[in-house]
Amino acid sequence: MDRRGLFAGAAAAGTLALATPALAQAMPEVRWRCASSFPKSLDTIYGAGEHVAKRVAALTDNKFQIRVFAAGELVPGLAVADAVQNGTVECAHTASYYFVGKDPTFAFDGAVPFGLNMRQNNAWLQAGGGREILKEFFEGFNTVSIPAGNTGAQMGGWFRKEIKTVQDLSGLKFRVGGFAGNVLQKLGVVPQQIAGGDIYPALEKGTIDAAEWIGPYDDEKLGFNRVAQYYYYPGWWEGSLNLSFYIARAKYEELPQIYKDALESACRDSTIETMAKYDVQNPQALRRLIGAGTQLRAFPREVMQACYKAAFELYDETAAKNPAFRKVYDHWRAFRDSQYQWFRVAESSFDNFGYFMQSQEQQQRR
Repeated sequence: MDRRGLFAGAAAAGTLALATPALAQAMPEVRWRCASSFPKSLDTIYGAGEHVAKRVAALTDNKFQIRVFAAGELVPGLAVADAVQNGTVECAHTASYYFVGKDPTFAFDGAVPFGLNMRQNNAWLQAGGGREILKEFFEGFNTVSIPAGNTGAQMGGWFRKEIKTVQDLSGLKFRVGGFAGNVLQKLGVVPQQIAGGDIYPALEKGTIDAAEWIGPYDDEKLGFNRVAQYYYYPGWWEGSLNLSFYIARAKYEELPQIYKDALESACRDSTIETMAKYDVQNPQALRRLIGAGTQLRAFPREVMQACYKAAFELYDETAAKNPAFRKVYDHWRAFRDSQYQWFRVAESSFDNFGYFMQSQEQQQRR
């Protein structure tokens, strides 16, 4: 037996055991406040921010703690970007398309009408250069943005009357988030940007004629089915909604690298967790809504085509006068074209065949 080697190994193990607590003790205590754009009642989308906070604490032995505040507790839900930029809070959890009024380029960090599905969007951001090209844009707002949650494809919203033609959109007061409002405005819609917790009273009082939020699980919680009968799909403006963790750049740069890595890991984990929860919760909620009398409707093809045409006309118009938008849009659209070619070959054909066969089997069982 090589006793010298044995003793050397034991000594090294002892050194490691001593070094690990010492390293933990050397890590700084960091306390951040996170302003969410979402109410606590929407446990999945609000919970995505809390998930980040819990994972960061766990990964840093509770040295790095983030306290999440619901919309309105520190600042209004649609004011969190300003709060991060001006240093009122260290970070925020939000949807970037809320801030297209500042610059339409924000939309690409959240959701773009007739854009990418969840997998494609995640690919663009994490491996396709999307985050890199958006980093320069966010630097102009003294902000670091990290993907932290996703809703997947959303529903088209709740309407008091049926939408049968493009003409039915004219004059419609519609709560709709992000760049979609600009698209729909070209077709006569009067878009309304209203935070999630304020939508129900506006729809109930008739201040608005229709509203979209996310999907069956959250929409059921907010009670939209009690004040509007028709539930439309798909939410073509949100083939997926990437949620974002905004951080004040100066605060981010103060973090040790190990804390930055913990934050990145926690945000990626939140994206997986949030999407999984919605995929489980939405089918169950949709069945309950239909069972309670909700009328499920697909947007007519004529309406979808008119919206698609208006969307890409708007992109070209915006790109012509906004260099930042053009830079991101050109990169995003090239990636979208490549993804669509691939998904038509494998993913879409596989999914569509399975859906067809499942519908045939259901008919045979009736």
